[in-house]
Amino acid sequence: MSMLEREEYIEQAFFFRILRERMEMNMPMQDLLSAAREEVLATTNLPKAIDYMLSELLHEGIFSTAMAKLSHYFTAFQTFIVAEAEDDKGRFDFRVGLEILQREAEYLAAEPLKTGLFIYQFETLCRNRLSYDTGLAAIGTHPMYGPDWQEWVNTVRRQIGIIEFSDLLYVRSEHYIQQQERLGAELPADHPPVLFGPKEGRIALANRQKDPLLLLSALHRQLGYPAVPRQKPIDDTLDLVPQLSRRIERLEQRLKLIEDEQKGGIDLTQFYEGQ
Repeated sequence: MSMLEREEYIEQAFFFRILRERMEMNMPMQDLLSAAREEVLATTNLPKAIDYMLSELLHEGIFSTAMAKLSHYFTAFQTFIVAEAEDDKGRFDFRVGLEILQREAEYLAAEPLKTGLFIYQFETLCRNRLSYDTGLAAIGTHPMYGPDWQEWVNTVRRQIGIIEFSDLLYVRSEHYIQQQERLGAELPADHPPVLFGPKEGRIALANRQKDPLLLLSALHRQLGYPAVPRQKPIDDTLDLVPQLSRRIERLEQRLKLIEDEQKGGIDLTQFYEGQ
C-alpha cells in the first residue's frame, strides 16, 4: 500500500466524524453507512469502500473484515482499531475508535511527520489498553514508514515491557548522538539510524523511569503532535429525570388510593380488566 491522495484523507476524516456523531442518534449502522455513502465526495474511492463495507456488515454483522480486505485503501492500523471496537468482549468504545481514526486522517491530510504519526498511534495503544503486539504489528505496516522505521517499530514490539519506552526513543534521537559526541564516546559502526530529533530526545531523557503517558503527553504539548481522544465517563445524571418522574407517578397513585379510602372506600372496579 502507498500513501493516498490528500482528498482521500479529508473524506475519511469526514466519514469517521459523521459516523461518530450520528451513532448518538441510535440509528442502525447500515443506515449510517448508506447515508454517509451519499455525502462523501464521489470523485474519491471512499464511496466504493463504503459499498463493500455495507455489504460485509449486512452479511457478517461487522465491517472490519471488509476493511482488512481493502488493504490497498485502509491501513492495518485502521482495521485494527475498528476490529477492537467491534469486539463484544472488550471495553473499547466504538465512538472513541472512530474519533481516533478521524484525528489520524486529519493529521495525514495536513503536513504529517513520521514521528508525530507514530507517537499518536503508540499513545492510542497505551491510553486505551489495546494489545501492544497486534497493535504495533499493524503500525509497522503503515505506508508512511520506511524500512528504518519498520525495523524500529518491530524492535519496540519485541522489547516493550522489558526496556522503558523513553530509553528506546532516546537512543534513536539526535540528542543521544550529541551527548555521546560531547562525552567523547565513539558510536559503534552498526549503530541504527537516527529517527527522532533533539527535542524528542531531551523530552525522553527528562521522562526516564516515569509513566510513559507522561512522556507522550509532554511530546504532544511541546511539539504539537495530535492528541489522542479519551473515553468520557458515563454521565449517570441523564437517567435521573426519568427515574424521578416514574417515582412521582407512583407516589401520586398511592396518595390517590389513600384519599379514596378516606372518602369511603376504594373503587376496585377501576382495576378490572376491560374497564
